[in-house]
Amino acid sequence: MLLRPLLVVAPLTLALAGAHAQDAAAGGMAFQQCAECHSPGAGDGVGPGLKGVFGRRAGGKDGFIYSPAFKKLTITWDTVTLDAFLADPRAVAPGTTMAWPGDDDAKDRADLIAYLKTLK
Repeated sequence: MLLRPLLVVAPLTLALAGAHAQDAAAGGMAFQQCAECHSPGAGDGVGPGLKGVFGRRAGGKDGFIYSPAFKKLTITWDTVTLDAFLADPRAVAPGTTMAWPGDDDAKDRADLIAYLKTLK
């Protein structure tokens, strides 16, 4: 009798885990909104190029002139810091000049972060 509930819960647990998996291809599509200001390569635009952003110190891309808000940051871009920033840029970097307001969808952010990890 105890086995039957487990058979129902196990597939549900696997389905939920899959629903939150990171999808770099979907993140690449989502990046299109970022490409207005950021290059996926090393070249800069309005914002810094994002090649190698994962593991880089915030405000630390050589040759890019950052806003005072970014110059004050002492974080390194990883999954946690990027997720917080992508959710609410102004909370992480008060005074940022970045126009994008953030994304409250955790799956969208996870996909975008997965894509950013590929930019090496």
